[in-house]
Amino acid sequence: MTAPRTARERVRAELTREIKDEARRQLAEVGAHGLSLRAVSRELGMVSSALYRYFPSRDHLLTALIVDAYNSVGEAAEQADPGTGDPRSRWRKIWHATRDWAKTHPHEYALIFGSPIPGYQAPRDTVGPAARLPMALVAVLRDADPDEPAVTAPMSAELRKQARSLSELLELDAPVEIVTRAVGAWTHLYGTISFEVFGQYVGSFEPADAYFEHLIGQMADFVGL
Repeated sequence: MTAPRTARERVRAELTREIKDEARRQLAEVGAHGLSLRAVSRELGMVSSALYRYFPSRDHLLTALIVDAYNSVGEAAEQADPGTGDPRSRWRKIWHATRDWAKTHPHEYALIFGSPIPGYQAPRDTVGPAARLPMALVAVLRDADPDEPAVTAPMSAELRKQARSLSELLELDAPVEIVTRAVGAWTHLYGTISFEVFGQYVGSFEPADAYFEHLIGQMADFVGL
C-alpha cells in the first residue's frame, strides 16, 4: 500500500505541475530554444532562485517536458491498442491515436520530434519513455508473426547484423526484412504526422485524413500484416 503524501510533498507536486504547465505555454509562444527559467518564474510570481530548487537548469526543465510528452503519446498509443484481435485494426488504431495526440499537442510534438534544440543533449532518462510508442507497434508485429516479404531489396551484411541485433533487443522473432520494414513504417508514421503538423501538405493532401488512412494500409502491407 502506498503511503499518503505529506502536505509538503503535495505542495511540491502541485508547484512542479504549475511550472511545467507554464513552460508548455511558453513553448507555444517562443519554442524550446526560447524557453527561459527566469521567464517561467516571472509569470508564476516566483523568484528565480526558488524555481531552481525544482529545476536546477533549463535543460532539467526541458527533460521533464520531453519525458512527459513521450509518456503522453506513448500512453495514447498503448490505450488505443486492445491487445487482441485483428492486427491490422490494432495497427490502425495506434496510428490514429498517435496522429490525434500530435494534432492536439502540436508544440509538445515539435519538442520531441522537431528540430534539435541547440545546446541540449537528452539524457538517458528520456530513452524509456521514448520507446513506449514504437514498442506499441512492435507488440502488434510480435503477436501477428508476419511472414518474410516475397520481394525485398538486397541487404548488406552490416545492415543484416544491425537488424538482427535490433530484433533481439525488441524480442521480435521475425525475419530481418520485417525488422527493417518496421523501422521504415515507424519513420513514415512520424514523417507523415510531421508534414501535417508543420503545414507541409498545404496545397496537396489537405486535409490529410484520406492520405493518412491510405498510408496506414500501405504500411500494414509493407510490414506483412
